Amino acid sequence: MLSNKTETLSMIDLRSDTVTKPSPQMLQAMMEAQVGDDVFGEDPTVNELQNFAADMFGMEAALYCSSGTMTNQIAIKLHTQPGDEVICDKLSHIYLYEGGGIASNSGASVRLLEGNLGRFTANQVLENINDRNNIHFPISSMVSIENTVNKGGGACWEIDEMIKIKAVCQNNNMALHLDGARLFNALVAKNQSPKKYGQLFDTISICLSKGLGAPVGSLLLGNKEHITKATRIRKAMGGGMRQAGFIAAAGLYALQNNVERLKIDHERAKSLASVLQNSLFVESIYPVETNIVIFKVNTKIRTTTQLIDNLKENGINAVSMGNNLVRFVLHLNITDSEFEFLLSKLDEINLKQ
Repeated sequence: MLSNKTETLSMIDLRSDTVTKPSPQMLQAMMEAQVGDDVFGEDPTVNELQNFAADMFGMEAALYCSSGTMTNQIAIKLHTQPGDEVICDKLSHIYLYEGGGIASNSGASVRLLEGNLGRFTANQVLENINDRNNIHFPISSMVSIENTVNKGGGACWEIDEMIKIKAVCQNNNMALHLDGARLFNALVAKNQSPKKYGQLFDTISICLSKGLGAPVGSLLLGNKEHITKATRIRKAMGGGMRQAGFIAAAGLYALQNNVERLKIDHERAKSLASVLQNSLFVESIYPVETNIVIFKVNTKIRTTTQLIDNLKENGINAVSMGNNLVRFVLHLNITDSEFEFLLSKLDEINLKQ
């Protein structure tokens, strides 16, 4: 039975930062958006969003799409031919959570690397590039980096290692793509420059509907040639949208107003990890750098399913990541009072073990 306080505050949803809803200010921006037919390139708000994002990263162009899965899959199709190979970490979203799109959309295979929480090295890339003159092997045509790494607990990449990977790609005629679903979390946490990323990557996918709080949408950034081709691929995937300015306005508002506040989510994630560290139902916790907290359940106390059910009974929604792992994700829709309540509830649950 939920306490009165739980009922008053409603369910605290930590399953993902995709569960956020637009703020009144964001809704107002959406209501006031100027729109046109984006398939004809005539939606002024979509064009403003694309230009704003491209300029932020110092890249030539951008393409607004419905999801990060779409922008990633478009990028893979851009950089590969059927039968080619994509190099990425075994924890990569493009491999695990995009419906087999690498195979079904691009006809490519995958070389999986064993990184550290999803972060691999330039030497690992170099060691796994196939000999293009050997007809038995697929051509290694692109490398994909995910930053932050979702299944790595929001782990961030160091810029120096990405620079080394870029050099390997250039020396081996390979494209370098960034799955930046939570890139702004990494930029804020590591105090990195968006324009530095624009210099490193051939294409960048950024998501507007996670920590930034927009209800929908992602952007693919690249040079003009890439984005012209990407627009054709988006059309073939059924991704052309008409008066998309209404939702693009939310993404533009998010980029202009919700980046710096990500620090709050990061601070809360670290506070949350400190509480979990002393909980009997927690065996271990991944290092916390950004807004994601992943911990391993102490199954001697209870199973993962029992813990998630127990959390829900106490007004907390969480999600399993498999292998006895549970994920909490902090986001802008969690109020100060809800966060304080969350910490107190976790203490209560711990005392009842």
